[in-house]
Amino acid sequence: MFLHSITVDASVLRSVVYRFVYIFFSLPLMAVKLSSFTISKRIPKWVNQNAFISSLSCANSIQKDPETDQSSPKATDFEAKIQFLSHKLYPDTLIQVLDRTHDLNSAVRIFKWAALQKRFNHTVDSYYWMILKLGLAGRVKEMEELCQNMMKDRCPGVEQAIVLLIDSFVNQSRLDEAVRVLVHMNSGGYKASVDVFNVVLGAVVKEKRGFEDVLFVYKEMVRAGVAPNLDTLNYLLEALFESNRAESALDQFRRLSNKGCIPNSRTFEIVVRGLIEKNYVDDSVKILHEMFELGCQPDLSFFNCIIPLFCRENKLDEIARLFSMMRASNFVLDLVVYGELISCLCKNLWLDDASNILQEMMKYDLTPTANVFVDIVNGLCKVRKFDEAMKLLEDKCSHLTSPYNVLLECYCNSGKIFTAKILLEKMSERKTADCHSWNVLLRWICENVGIKKANELLGRMIISSISPDCSTYSALVIGNCRLSKYEDALKLFHRVHATFSALDSLSYSKLVEGLCQVGRIKEAADIFCYMSSNGCSLQSSLFNSLIKSLCGTGKVDDPIKLLWWAFNTGTSCTNATYSILMNGLFNSKRYRDLLVVLSQMLIRGYTLDVEAYCILIRSMIAENRTEDCALFFKLMVCECLLPNLETVYDLLSYLASHSQLHTVSIAIDKLISNGEILNSRMYNLLIYGLWKEGFNSEACRLLDLMLEKGWVPDSMTHQLLIGSFPTEEAERGTFSYSTLQDNVTDILAEGLGKT
Repeated sequence: MFLHSITVDASVLRSVVYRFVYIFFSLPLMAVKLSSFTISKRIPKWVNQNAFISSLSCANSIQKDPETDQSSPKATDFEAKIQFLSHKLYPDTLIQVLDRTHDLNSAVRIFKWAALQKRFNHTVDSYYWMILKLGLAGRVKEMEELCQNMMKDRCPGVEQAIVLLIDSFVNQSRLDEAVRVLVHMNSGGYKASVDVFNVVLGAVVKEKRGFEDVLFVYKEMVRAGVAPNLDTLNYLLEALFESNRAESALDQFRRLSNKGCIPNSRTFEIVVRGLIEKNYVDDSVKILHEMFELGCQPDLSFFNCIIPLFCRENKLDEIARLFSMMRASNFVLDLVVYGELISCLCKNLWLDDASNILQEMMKYDLTPTANVFVDIVNGLCKVRKFDEAMKLLEDKCSHLTSPYNVLLECYCNSGKIFTAKILLEKMSERKTADCHSWNVLLRWICENVGIKKANELLGRMIISSISPDCSTYSALVIGNCRLSKYEDALKLFHRVHATFSALDSLSYSKLVEGLCQVGRIKEAADIFCYMSSNGCSLQSSLFNSLIKSLCGTGKVDDPIKLLWWAFNTGTSCTNATYSILMNGLFNSKRYRDLLVVLSQMLIRGYTLDVEAYCILIRSMIAENRTEDCALFFKLMVCECLLPNLETVYDLLSYLASHSQLHTVSIAIDKLISNGEILNSRMYNLLIYGLWKEGFNSEACRLLDLMLEKGWVPDSMTHQLLIGSFPTEEAERGTFSYSTLQDNVTDILAEGLGKT
């Protein structure tokens, strides 16, 4: 009675109910229908398991929710939709409302509200719509929960809906979501067809997700008991090649028959392409021949893919057979493939075949690119068919410039200058001559005739409204250098430099070479630095000449800087380069800097030659570093390098003065055994020095070798060996071998054999 006596305003009651509904539905999605599936352990690493986390959900737990705020337009819209559905809650009506709800959070709440209404059950259509929206928004956890509920509810058409979801996610490049739905499908007791697995597998391979991800999908397929078909195995082969497992891929290809599959055109395309790209060219040819023997008819995709690859490998026999098969199948290749085919044939001078293919292209209304005509003209000129090349251009592409420029270059290279001039005039009249056309003839004149004729041609070029470019100035620089007009060449260089442009490598090289010859070394070095900064390199022999010239001026710091430029800009250095620099440092008595250069040389992979070792030994002697000079000598001998006699004698004299000859005795023995470079003077020095150091047996052995060669010991060595050298100088070891001579008379007088 009391309750019936209370009157409540309907709008207030509605507000309270809606607020309750909102708060209730802020709980986890479909909490009352969640299943307990556990699948995270089988989800691959590349599927982001934290993708469902949303900053919006965090904000909702802190801020005032707009859906419950009566002043919010969204809240009013949400309430209106709930009120509308409370009278017309049907699956189709719900989907229409959800489709018009652009805010995903509101759509989720409406979906949950509908699930709790009596006598209403979601259909696969409403599930599909909600799962798709959540997946596309990256709210993966909520999407998975709905997938589980949909399968648990066993709605009619669930399997078809799941397949459609997978296809939709794949089409939208949402592979993470597609794989999760596929995994849930397997876990929920639904068996996807092989085509569904292939759709996902193909997308994973296409996006190059990695072989582990491909393998994960394949394992899901095996777990579901679905037998792979040829498309599946093709995807696996492609993934194996992509992950640099060419041998495994070839092994799997050999096992196709064990799985009841016969390779098709796509299979051979994958295998042949993969083998070529991984440098297994010979194996690719074998596989191609297997395709021929099997009678497999390639499709157009195979021809467009494989013919260019064999063109790059210059496999003419295979190219010819494939092209013949393509014609028999009435296929028309891609325009780019035709171009690569013609280029390959022209390089091998199969010019008739190239011309026939050109005619075929035009027959199919395929317009050849300028490069196609360039290749054919080059080929015809190589066999000196200049008239045929000219006729081809006049008949087929008189409006193109680049093929005519190639013909101009061929005329010039063959010495047909008069014909080249006529052709240039004709091109100029047609307005098809560009700056390069003029530069071709100008360059030849600068290199072969003289700068005067070149300047005349330059004037005609300007009159024809063609502005000179860097190639023009490069040609003029070469022309001036050819006549030793280096001052004029330098002026042209500075003019180009002022415009922040660059010459070509050859003109820079000619200018550097000429300036070195006339002694203008500093300017040559400046030009080298400038050309290096513009990516131009210098020939190693010319660079060595520049380094040697700079060292000759005594300014060793400059060549060290140039060495840095060379290393960082592509100019090749050699062992000789470092030897020249080390010699300059030695002559400047910068011995310690030699070791710095040595370390840089070794770090960059260079080896020491004879000259470098000799310089290092001399520098260590000058620095009074006994152990180091002995070390470099032993390293040199171990590398079978023979030092010059002067260096060996200086080293032995230095070590003898420090009683250290025994430290190199093994190296000396190796020198003697590998080839004689020691003379009698060195033998005397070694015998006396080793004897004084206490290595008597070594000294005697060397004496025997010396006598076997017919050399007579000098008086000092002889007196030492027979014990008749009592002077204080000998005892102190302060004698000088430079004052001693092999005096046979004195030795005989000492009793070696008086008659």
